Amino acid sequence: MFANLLIILASSLVVIAIFRRVQLPPVLGYLCVGLFVGPTALDWVNESEELPDLAEMGVVFLLFSLGLEFSLSKMMALRKVVFGLGSLQVICSAVVLAGLLALLGMPTNAALLLGGGLALSSTAIVSKELTSLGEIFSSHGQNAIGVLLFQDVVAVLLLTLVPVFAGQSGQAWYLALPLTLGKTVILFVGLLMASRWLLPRLFHEVANSHSAELFVLLALVIVLLTAWLTHLLGLSPALGAFLAGMLLGESHYRHQIEADIRPFRDILLGLFFVSIGMLIDLQLFASHGLEILALTLALLVIKGAVVAALVRVRGSDSETAWRSGLALAQGGEFCFALMAQMQHNKLLPEALGDLLLAATFCSMLVTPLLLRAAPSIAARLHRKPNQEVQLEEIGAQSAALSGHVLICGYGRVGQSIGRFLRQEQLAFIALDDDPVRVQEAAAGEHNVHYGDSRRGELLAAIGLDRARLLVIAVDKTEVALNVLKAARQLNRDVPILVRTRDDSQREELRAAGANAVVPELLESSLMLASHALVMLGLPQDQVQKRVDEVRKTRYRLLHGFYHGAQTSLIDSEGQPKVLLHAVSLGADAYACGRPLGELALEALGVELQSVQRQGNDLKLDASTCLHAGDAVVLSGPLEAIEACESLLLGGR
Repeated sequence: MFANLLIILASSLVVIAIFRRVQLPPVLGYLCVGLFVGPTALDWVNESEELPDLAEMGVVFLLFSLGLEFSLSKMMALRKVVFGLGSLQVICSAVVLAGLLALLGMPTNAALLLGGGLALSSTAIVSKELTSLGEIFSSHGQNAIGVLLFQDVVAVLLLTLVPVFAGQSGQAWYLALPLTLGKTVILFVGLLMASRWLLPRLFHEVANSHSAELFVLLALVIVLLTAWLTHLLGLSPALGAFLAGMLLGESHYRHQIEADIRPFRDILLGLFFVSIGMLIDLQLFASHGLEILALTLALLVIKGAVVAALVRVRGSDSETAWRSGLALAQGGEFCFALMAQMQHNKLLPEALGDLLLAATFCSMLVTPLLLRAAPSIAARLHRKPNQEVQLEEIGAQSAALSGHVLICGYGRVGQSIGRFLRQEQLAFIALDDDPVRVQEAAAGEHNVHYGDSRRGELLAAIGLDRARLLVIAVDKTEVALNVLKAARQLNRDVPILVRTRDDSQREELRAAGANAVVPELLESSLMLASHALVMLGLPQDQVQKRVDEVRKTRYRLLHGFYHGAQTSLIDSEGQPKVLLHAVSLGADAYACGRPLGELALEALGVELQSVQRQGNDLKLDASTCLHAGDAVVLSGPLEAIEACESLLLGGR
């Protein structure tokens, strides 16, 4: 067991590092690790009874984390999706797939059972990718999660019905169904009572102890306890973990709980995907490659089309329908367990089962890529009729406007800008790609529209050629850069103001055509410092002069910060943070007696903030000579700071 874990973790370390370098999803890396270290390829990992249990825990932790994002009120709001769209998707997909399996020679009962299994999608992959893409609360994300919740219940029922169809159980299916639903209701009621009266008191006591270890232990105990109780009831442990997370989602501690279990979740979920990859016979791709490709395409097309049609019939637009279909088109992890049980009970021929396992694996393998390409795929599939209508409507509303302001991204920052513009009676139009936010804002404001600001035709429709100012207030710098480039292709002269979290990509944005880049964190720090100086009695004009000087020098004074024990060195976009670090020069330091011009510290990627000698700041120029006891304060990414420190102290 320990050797297996060592091989899997070491292989995953290498493969995931490579996949991140080429910007591929880690899920694909874990699946490939399982495929190649398994018994049909390199055969580095032997069969182990403990590995599947650890892998299942990954799904349990993932579903618990997902449940924390869905409070009970949100779950009730999704009931039409869960029981309406979810039931229709499973029934329609199962009937179509069962019919095709029957044509391949399978008995009717086995075809229906396996068709139901193939109708299920991958909860682990879809929920993880939607979360990482920030689409979990979009229209298609809500559709996908709602359907997946219903599928989890169906998966339990299907696994229960395998011995019934095999003739090895004395319980008929019409008795197994209400029994499973009854157990689910009992579990939900029990967890609801615990979340109302017991768990808040426990978390309050643990929080008062100020012990991080106790908080982590309590979170782990809750996850594992709910999974164990669900297992005792004969239900899916992942279902119980989700219900527990959902009920805890309304507590004040949900963010801390999610942060505590994230490391366990990610590692165990990686083991789950590795175990999925190990089930596949790699040699089968060489001997039956065309059959596997045909089955994979058939599964993706049938399930995707069924979901898209159902979502469209329910009144959603075509883009949401196709993106929902793409999210749910793959096979699921529960299907592997179902096919394994069916083969064990002689309900599924071994040759066909191996091909279906490989096809299901391939459909899961391409899902992260499908989700990332979903916007462009959906646009091609529905030929943009709704987008054209949307462009016409937006264009008609903005046709009479000239000299107005365009706001791309209507989050908190965009809304604040809009309020100031409204007070000054300046016309503006806002775009945002969050359907819930647009729906909320559109109820009181007629000038807020749904759309992707990166689309040049949408920027043209809201009158970019007639605009007085474009404000890009999106939260992600990469998205802001794409919006900026699209805007500059349409209008080379309009002033563009870009809001960013920090100034790590300031020069890139300026080079792409931004007239002004406002780093949010640095500006808030600057404002707070200026208020502090005014409250200390400094003259207003002197404080303003300082503020203007900092802005003129591109916030150099504010670059970097001293990191702490809990500080992450990577920002939300995966870029290294700019840190602040002081290097104290000893008597034998290489830099002693050398001028700053000779050392050329900036060439290593750092900024020299100050040189302090006996508590006083020295004037910084090329001739300033360093002495023993000086403190050289640097700002920059960790790697550059380490290289600079090595030069100052050792000359390397």
